Amino acid sequence: QVQLVQSGGGLVQAGGSLRLSCVASGLTFSDYALGWFRQAAGKEREFVGQSRSDSTTYYGTSVKDRFTISRDNAENTVYLQMKTLKPEDTAVYYCAARRKVVVAIPSRASTYDYWGQGTQVTVSS
Repeated sequence: QVQLVQSGGGLVQAGGSLRLSCVASGLTFSDYALGWFRQAAGKEREFVGQSRSDSTTYYGTSVKDRFTISRDNAENTVYLQMKTLKPEDTAVYYCAARRKVVVAIPSRASTYDYWGQGTQVTVSS
């Protein structure tokens, strides 16, 4: 049984930083690309970024240069380091996994097989 368990998140002031973690079990971690998505209240799900199995990363335009994704294959963990947070970053954040052989743009949520439970990030102004 595959599980993605997220931790981190919470309330932070604008300009602050947070780090989210996502620990995977039940899969061969190195065979998967790990993505991060977010969904703000009343809005559609938005692509945040992805770490490929070779650790190449991609980012959505709204977070590029502020957010960093890293992964530790030995610990089956992917991280989302968020800096210079803005109120518009407030959302529920999800990690997701898809097989590395999937040929599709990183932002296509429907191509991800497994999802974390989501964690709330709230940025106050």
